[in-house]
Amino acid sequence: MLAVISSAALQGIDASPVHVEVNTGERGQPDVLLVGLPDTAVKESRDRVTSALSNSGFNMPFARTSINLAPGSLRKEGPLYDLPIAVGILVATGKLPAESVDGVMFAGELGLSGIMRPVRGALAIARLARALGKRALILPAATAPEAALLGDLPVYGLDSLNEVYRFLAGELWVQPAQPPPLTEVVPVG
Repeated sequence: MLAVISSAALQGIDASPVHVEVNTGERGQPDVLLVGLPDTAVKESRDRVTSALSNSGFNMPFARTSINLAPGSLRKEGPLYDLPIAVGILVATGKLPAESVDGVMFAGELGLSGIMRPVRGALAIARLARALGKRALILPAATAPEAALLGDLPVYGLDSLNEVYRFLAGELWVQPAQPPPLTEVVPVG
């Protein structure tokens, strides 16, 4: 089954859309193939995602699984694709309904235990999500307040892959993230 998850690629201070396409159940030797011009950190996501899924109570499909980060002409850097890849696998294997990810953008690094680690570029990703008309953005909890600075896009900060699964499955209610408090600037002079 094919799942398409919305994410982003950072390019300086801006972000460009990336579609994380996960197709599982293919004929052939059980394996995970990752394509779409990924750098080394993205290629390593295969191992992080496999462990994060396992430690969150899920398994990688015992089938050939292809993961494409589209567009293929755009260089993908960093670990921010761990979360969209894991969510794509959950949708492609029927653990989550496809409707649960419609209109949602994802970015986040996963630890081997399934915890989410902060990613850089949260505000740029949020601006892109808003420009594309997304209904929500899911990020690591530590990164979400930065993205919430936009104020008009619900940003959900979660701590683990398990929480993301439960949130998307409707088993967990989460308040949208709030921007960090602004400090008062006192004029000098």
